[in-house]
Amino acid sequence: MTWLSEVLAGFTAMSYWEYLAVFLAVGYLLLAIRENSWCWPLAFFSTFIYTILYWNGALVMESALNLYYMIMAFVGWWMWRQGNKNEPSKIVSWSVSQHLKIIGLTSFAAVAFGYFTKNYMSADLAYLDSFTTCFAIVSTYLVAKKVLENWLYWIIIDAASIHLYYLKGYYPTMVLFVFYTLMACWGFKTWYEEYESKQGKLIAEL
Repeated sequence: MTWLSEVLAGFTAMSYWEYLAVFLAVGYLLLAIRENSWCWPLAFFSTFIYTILYWNGALVMESALNLYYMIMAFVGWWMWRQGNKNEPSKIVSWSVSQHLKIIGLTSFAAVAFGYFTKNYMSADLAYLDSFTTCFAIVSTYLVAKKVLENWLYWIIIDAASIHLYYLKGYYPTMVLFVFYTLMACWGFKTWYEEYESKQGKLIAEL
């Protein structure tokens, strides 16, 4: 019950700006699952708020990550509408070999970045934080490219983030990421059904 009290107290302490950012983030997920390009404006404003909040809270890397999300909101909007064609883009599936390369390179970057932040910036939970950050950067690009498997990346990232926020005592954010994980599962199911119905082929044909 003490844990539940801490969670409720954390939600009570959230500012109105945080609530707005969470509301916009949830809206982004719902629209992204439905392949609605208007998800990207919601993503921009949500991450804009988080960028400022994290910067004011001295969470430099989280602020920088959300700044990247802001940039990708413009990129995602453009990609989903295929530049100036103003036509919706289609869901694509990448091969297992492509994803293995992505996982390998991103894991190497996460370890290197984790080592640097732990030894030169005295970062807490450096490797776990680096893992979630590096893969979030890559996965956001996969969303912009409408790669079906992006949701599988987000399931792992969000699950790892739950553990990270639990260890740091960020209980409200942890609860939010439980919701994100469930949404990512739904997103993969929805996109897969859409992909299979339109393409008539299985995931990642080699």
